[in-house]
Amino acid sequence: LVEDDTAEAIVAAADEVIAGEHDDQFPVDVFQTGSGTSSNMNANEVIANRAAEIAGAEIGDRVVHPNDHVNYGQSSNDVIPTAMHVAALEAVEKDLVPALETLHAELEAKEAEFDGVVKTGRTHLQDATPIRLGQEFGGYRTQVAKGIERAEGVQSNLRELALGGTAVGTGLNTHPEFPELAAEYISDETGTEFREAENHFEAQAAHDAMAEGHGALRTIAGSLNKMANDLRLPASGPRNGLGEVEQPENQPGSSIMPGKINPVVAESVNQVHKQVVGNDAAVSAGAARGEIDLNLYKPVIAHNFLESAKLIANVAETFGERFVGKLEANEEFARERVEQSMALATALNPAIGYDKASKVAKTALKEGKSVREAAVEAGYLTEEEADEVLAPEAMTHRVILGDED
Repeated sequence: LVEDDTAEAIVAAADEVIAGEHDDQFPVDVFQTGSGTSSNMNANEVIANRAAEIAGAEIGDRVVHPNDHVNYGQSSNDVIPTAMHVAALEAVEKDLVPALETLHAELEAKEAEFDGVVKTGRTHLQDATPIRLGQEFGGYRTQVAKGIERAEGVQSNLRELALGGTAVGTGLNTHPEFPELAAEYISDETGTEFREAENHFEAQAAHDAMAEGHGALRTIAGSLNKMANDLRLPASGPRNGLGEVEQPENQPGSSIMPGKINPVVAESVNQVHKQVVGNDAAVSAGAARGEIDLNLYKPVIAHNFLESAKLIANVAETFGERFVGKLEANEEFARERVEQSMALATALNPAIGYDKASKVAKTALKEGKSVREAAVEAGYLTEEEADEVLAPEAMTHRVILGDED
């Protein structure tokens, strides 16, 4: 179909492009024709001209033609969707998932380290029943584990390649064996499994796989955002905040306040989340358009997807290694605070009933006493009973305290 000498020159030129030797020859901006034809022809022309040089000819003499040779059996309409899936899958599989695994390992280590640290639980940002700091980190670890599952779950559809559909999915002007052979070759070159698209009309007219994949990225970014916010709050202080956790000093926190430490890594996670949410709006809107036989938002979908994957991968690894892994618990302080929590009155319900427990809580709050002190002084519990019913550690398990049954 293409003569051996010409094909070999094209391969050699393409290898140089892959190696980045001709990056200065690619001036086309991402905001171009919606099919990505500008970028595709940019690549075809660079490869054709360099292949001509390799073959001993001059640039521009068309010995190797950008359309007749380099683009043979292909169209921008199947090349660009293929490139989108290859790049997206590699970003998720080889960059994002390993970064999330790094964060997962750091959270798992802290879950074990903090398992014995009892602190005040908080719902609605108000004091709630006791919880172990390790339990909270177990929740974060599980969020990341499920994020990895989400990232892996969207990979199947990204493995489908549109090559072979040419202009509108019919495969006009391409060899019948080309799609399968191309998928096998790309799989070998990347070390990642790809396959011919199940339906070439869907593969070119829609980009649901990209939208689905970016939806997973948005969800993962949201999970990281929640963790970053959650960890900033107990690290607030050091004198007038919650102060249950000590954050690492990654840099001086203020240009005017000496000694101030800010949660800079956590804040970078927050900002990445906002960027990913914006990118998701562009990806989902673009994927929902594209009239009839061709989606015309390919470049912006690809650009935003790859940016999101890169940002999340970078920040997840940094968050794990430079923030989560360096957190320290203020165990004694957390214990002191939980002893003073009004939420301990919840444990009184099975022992003395809701009404009496409510009176105890109100008395403790009004008179500045602990729940334990108020319950004993009211005669509802003996010292020994209070030790059993109001033990903060015991409240961190699924149990009914004071229930003799």
